[in-house]
Amino acid sequence: MTIKAYISGPMTGIAEHNKPAFDTMAKTLRAIGVEVVNPAEIAAESWHSAMRKDIGLLCECSHIVLLRGWEDSPGAQLELHI
Repeated sequence: MTIKAYISGPMTGIAEHNKPAFDTMAKTLRAIGVEVVNPAEIAAESWHSAMRKDIGLLCECSHIVLLRGWEDSPGAQLELHI
């Protein structure tokens, strides 16, 4: 069975939208053979358009990986709930 994981965590209000943390986790997961959806690699015009794209991709995943600080992120909380 192939594992496909969605990385979820805080972006808004963090330098570089927290891209280094997302990219580090993606690299780590890919190194062990996990297929990864990294929202930091997906372009979006606004928070709302990002969430629309991300939720669709999240629904294709078998796992979610939460980055540090997810508890303070409304988007990450929503993604975990889904």
